[in-house]
Amino acid sequence: MILIITGIILNILGIIGIVVPALPGIILNYLALFLLYISRGEEAIGLSALIMFGLLTLLVALLDYILPLAGAKKLGASRTGIIFAVIGMITGMIFFPPFGIFFGLLIGAFVGELIAGKSQSQAFKAGFVTFLGILTSMVVKLMLAVVMTVYYLWHSF
Repeated sequence: MILIITGIILNILGIIGIVVPALPGIILNYLALFLLYISRGEEAIGLSALIMFGLLTLLVALLDYILPLAGAKKLGASRTGIIFAVIGMITGMIFFPPFGIFFGLLIGAFVGELIAGKSQSQAFKAGFVTFLGILTSMVVKLMLAVVMTVYYLWHSF
């Protein structure tokens, strides 16, 4: 029973961690499924399902880094813009949670691009694409986290 409660807590923290960068998010959801496998074996979750969720977790974790950078690079975002986007996201998260993450990211990318010598319209475009990439990544992670949480709850009881 302790492992079931621990799994529920891990799922809750995993979903919160999708928005709060300080938590490993989707990895916590997968860890809950792994604990379910350890505690109840294949009667609760099959090894093939565990491996499938593991591969999806790995893929989504990689996309979390690739999507924003690929989108930003496609529109010519500079390294400075991306660094400032990350700084803005962290600053926004600390001082203006929860929406500060998004606005901090957008403002940080914009300021970084201006510092890199881009025009205002280029800086805004690169900042907005970086913002959309991170937002898309969060939505994909949230969808997988919810699926894993429902799977966990369905097979726990």
